[in-house]
Amino acid sequence: MLPPRLQQALAWLIRVCGFDTLDSFPPGHAYARTRWNAAYFDIASDLKPDQIERSICERIANTPTIFAHIESPTPAMQRALLAVIEQRMRRSCGQPVDLIALLINAYRSPYTADALPGLRAAIVESDGDPHAVAAFLGAMPAAFNVIEA
Repeated sequence: MLPPRLQQALAWLIRVCGFDTLDSFPPGHAYARTRWNAAYFDIASDLKPDQIERSICERIANTPTIFAHIESPTPAMQRALLAVIEQRMRRSCGQPVDLIALLINAYRSPYTADALPGLRAAIVESDGDPHAVAAFLGAMPAAFNVIEA
């Protein structure tokens, strides 16, 4: 076992060099309550918050079920999932209720910021019914009003 001071110094060095994997944004960040499972998101500790968010959004776009491993996702992360949901709704005759259920689950946290106006209300009013939320999303004009920068 290493002495505590040496452990702290080693932890600091690992973090500064970017060898540590992050599981949240830095303290003081607007979405500091957002957490992700580091086992699914290998985010180096030397990345800036916007790079972290962009990386997570890319992973959601490639593997949308990974969204299940995020607590209180940011609006951008939700929009990445919504883009996949919208794409699946357009391409198939069915509704991607599995992905909508992931979105509904994210809204169980009071710290999840609304990505779309009225989304939280639709989830609450429908008592978390994925089909009702899909109908809400389907009724929105122009790809859920998602505009990416």
